[in-house]
Amino acid sequence: MPERLPTGLWVKAHAARCSVEGTPMVVARRGDPHRGVVLVKIHVLQQGFRIVMQARDLEGELVWSPAFEDRIVPEFEADEYIERQVSYDPDLWIVEIETRNEDCWFRGAVV
Repeated sequence: MPERLPTGLWVKAHAARCSVEGTPMVVARRGDPHRGVVLVKIHVLQQGFRIVMQARDLEGELVWSPAFEDRIVPEFEADEYIERQVSYDPDLWIVEIETRNEDCWFRGAVV
């Protein structure tokens, strides 16, 4: 199984990357600093919101699992989904970003 960075460090590194690239990013909720899972709320400007959540494949590699069959949804739907996920996993991290296009480097491999 691959070595894992603590979640808090992983989020800080991505926050720095967003800052360098001029991509607005907010850590809306901090979860477990060592093992928490990250959920990303992507605001595709003038379109809506997309949600992806970290997962691990069978080899332990990081992949992203899209919510809503990877559709763009209104913000209230995205927020309701996030509330449900937090109720299941109190260690969950919530990261919000804005993008003008649907491509997002947070997405990586999507399963």
